Amino acid sequence: MQLIESNMRKPHFKVRYRFYTEQEGGRKTLPYQGYRSDFWYEHPGGPNYLFVIRPEFEDEKGDLILDRNIPVLRQGIARMLIAFDEKVPYHKEHLKLNTICYFMEGPHRVAVCEVIELMF
Repeated sequence: MQLIESNMRKPHFKVRYRFYTEQEGGRKTLPYQGYRSDFWYEHPGGPNYLFVIRPEFEDEKGDLILDRNIPVLRQGIARMLIAFDEKVPYHKEHLKLNTICYFMEGPHRVAVCEVIELMF
């Protein structure tokens, strides 16, 4: 499995994502590989608790995007890495296939996601 050189960790799960357009309240431009948003899904911790779970975006062929100078796809697949190892058991318990989740920038949802594969 290909890994981003700077990270060198295996992903914990995959999501199918779609960035909202600016008209939908999303970003003005698409992000690049290396994007560091917050992450949220409904969980017992409450509606205002965000997670540090980072995306690594794939291209149309399912390969990891390695070029950090081109925007990622508006919609596609991302490999998700839980930043803090001590949080892995929590997410392993609460994240399920088909869970709806979001890339967050502050209090703003900028992309909707669905968990499509668990890799714990």
